[in-house]
Formats: sequence, structure tokens, C-alpha cells
Amino acid sequence: MTVGFIGLGSMGTPMARNLATAGTPLLVWNRSPEKAEAIGAEVAAGAAEVFARCDVVILMLADAAAMDDVLGRGTPAFAERVRGRTVVHMGTTEPAYSVGLAADVHAAGGSYVEAPVSGSRAPAEAGELVAMLAGAPDAVDRVRPLLAPMCRETVPCGAAPGALLMKLAVNVFLNTLVTALAEAVHFARSHHLDLGRFVEVLAGGQMASPIMLVKAPKLVAEDFAPQASIANVWVNTQLISAAAAAAGIALPLLDTSRELFAEAAALGLGEADMAAVVKAIEARRPVSAE
Repeated sequence: MTVGFIGLGSMGTPMARNLATAGTPLLVWNRSPEKAEAIGAEVAAGAAEVFARCDVVILMLADAAAMDDVLGRGTPAFAERVRGRTVVHMGTTEPAYSVGLAADVHAAGGSYVEAPVSGSRAPAEAGELVAMLAGAPDAVDRVRPLLAPMCRETVPCGAAPGALLMKLAVNVFLNTLVTALAEAVHFARSHHLDLGRFVEVLAGGQMASPIMLVKAPKLVAEDFAPQASIANVWVNTQLISAAAAAAGIALPLLDTSRELFAEAAALGLGEADMAAVVKAIEARRPVSAE
């Protein structure tokens, strides 16, 4: 079958390219046509053509508004686009939004699978993402093998919004981890430690992890070329906080991280890598230990 792919941003571009490189019959569309032309796949004239020609359509879009626009949700075009198709939502939105969209897709005669991914641009380029899947078992089984060129792992998470909630839970750890790493580098630098040795100690012990091995050198070199941007991470922390509030739970570490990412964005670092949160940490005034 021909697979449709809509949304060729910093994550969508390498993901779609991996599908094309693997030989997947692929029809792509993006608002910026030059991005679509660089994938090495057939380019559609518009989103409507993708839905008309593809049984499975992958959406890797920034937010709910972009999703609804591409789907024609709220217009007569919506049912025509999704009827008989499987819509695969690989971005990150509010879980409640996904539940509503799933209901609308099913009511129109389509199938729906959540498939958010864990990993930033580097894993996306390497085809090493981890996808979390939620939806009807037959729809998940249909989609799962199609994701293999993009994802080294695909993990079923029950019905929607199970996959998005799993992604948010993973990102509680990710966001606070990178914030803590940035704070540790700030502490080491402020005490004039050998930062190379500092990273060596981290890498040689139990705190070594793929994310640490990527972000620690970026923090040491102050290389903030984006893999996952401050702006995107800040939005993600807001989604997590909203889900926590809905569950009636407190996330004090995540709350602090969210504030720091907001402060980094206010410093003009929205398009910088999330490691640039260190600049918000540096800008804070010290609090007395007493």
C-alpha cells in the first residue's frame, strides 16, 4: 500500500526519509513544498490528495490546530478524508484531544492509532525512535510493521490516550533529567572543574545514558544547535502539567523544569536545543542555604 505522510518538520523530515529509503511506497505533503521535495518520495499537491490515495496516513504535526486543519475536522471534508483510512497520530497533543479525535474518526468510518515517539532528531535520523501505540488491536497490528524503518521499538499501550499518557510520563523523566544535568554542569563550571573529567565520571558510572552522552558534551561546548528545542519542550511540559492537574497530582520537579524552560524562552532561546535551559539556570539569583 502507499503510505501518506504529512508534516515534515525537524522530526518528520528524517522519519519520512527513513520510510522512503526503506522502500516504503510513500506520498508526502508539507506546507513548505521544498521540504517535501527533499524526501525522495512522491509529493502530493495537497493534504486532500494524500487522504484520497492512501489507506494509512501518518500525521507528524505540531499541535491540535494543525491536525484539525489537515484533517478538515469540523467540515464535510473530514468524513470524506478519514472514511476507510487509518489515521496515525505521531505528534504530541493533549490526551483529551486525542480521545475526541479518535471518537470522530471512528464515527466517520475510519481507524485511529496514537503513535507518539520518544527520541529527538538524532534518533529520528538513525531510525532509533521508540513508538508508543494505542488504538484498536487490529489497527495497531496494521500500523506496527509500517513504523519499523523509523522506530527500533514499538510498544502497545492499550486504548487511546494510553500512548500519549505514556509519552508524557516518559517526558516527565526526560525533561527533569536534562534540567538536572544542565544544573550539574553549571555547578561544575562555576567551581572551575575540568568539564571533560566531569563528563568522563558521569559516563563511567551508573548515571551514564544515551541522553546524558548526547547532552553533556553539548552543555560543555555550549552547543545549542537544536535536537529538541526549548519551545517544543516548554509546550510539552505544559501538556504534562495539565494532565497532572486533571489527575489531581503534584509534580514539583516538573514544575521547576517548566518554569526554567519558560525563562529560557523569554531569554530568546526558544529555537535553541533544550540543553540551553542552562542559561535560565545561570540567570537565576542564588538562594541562601539558611
